[in-house]
Amino acid sequence: MNVVVCIKQVPDTTNVRIDRKTNNLVREGVPSIINPDDERALEFASQLKERFGATVYVITMGPPQAKEALKDAIAFGLDEAVHLSDRAFAGADTLATTYTLYWGIKKIEEKIGKIDLILTGKQAVDGDTGQVGPGLATRFGYTLGAYVVRIEELDPEKREMVIVRRLDRGFEKIRLKMPAVLTITDELNKPRYADLPNLIRAIRYEPIVWTHKDLGLDPKKCGFFGSPTRVVSTNIPPARKGGDIISKNEDPEVAAEKLIEALKKFGAVRLVEALRPILEGEKNE
Repeated sequence: MNVVVCIKQVPDTTNVRIDRKTNNLVREGVPSIINPDDERALEFASQLKERFGATVYVITMGPPQAKEALKDAIAFGLDEAVHLSDRAFAGADTLATTYTLYWGIKKIEEKIGKIDLILTGKQAVDGDTGQVGPGLATRFGYTLGAYVVRIEELDPEKREMVIVRRLDRGFEKIRLKMPAVLTITDELNKPRYADLPNLIRAIRYEPIVWTHKDLGLDPKKCGFFGSPTRVVSTNIPPARKGGDIISKNEDPEVAAEKLIEALKKFGAVRLVEALRPILEGEKNE
């Protein structure tokens, strides 16, 4: 069983800054982490390796500093890590990103054979589009299982699995044929702490690095030049004043009047009329 996990190094969301000239995220000098949903995908891949003896590669596209994310991923006990790093890849939107990842995964297939599962997080905390997993499924022509919260069955010999995925209004259980692409949510598992041997290996590990020339790619289809998406402008929402606080320690009559006035202020006249008998009753008590 061959598995590839696609991860992304993202800025720590407590330190996000925007370059006002380019409208891109400022990554230099900002602490970076593995995208949280991707960590769940790494944990799942680690479980597949333990249970089925899967061969697991992890891949990312990013600047030189993304190497650190791959080293951290290796601490999950995975086999190898591939770093797609080239100035030609810079400024990629999800279309150009999946183009580059597709050819990176195809090159991994030359090493280990047909890939059975491609795992990604459901979305990245910086771009937040959730498009890379579906984009890879489309390029490969694989079955897509999006927003996975539970794996109920997995049979490598029958090449099928049963997953439960989250929908807007509930859950859906489906049977998938492999090969497949799964996008993993934070509900699937909780990543474990790495053991000492894997930590030591991760510290010493140097990822495989491939450029657009190694993959035989057309630079015009990579990065900024291969991206039809353009960020025209960005803005930071103005700070909002906090609302009125109704304390549980206040006199019930005063608290009820405050609530009624607050609802009126927001135009909830019908709600006020519906609540008035209840509030009036509490005041009388």
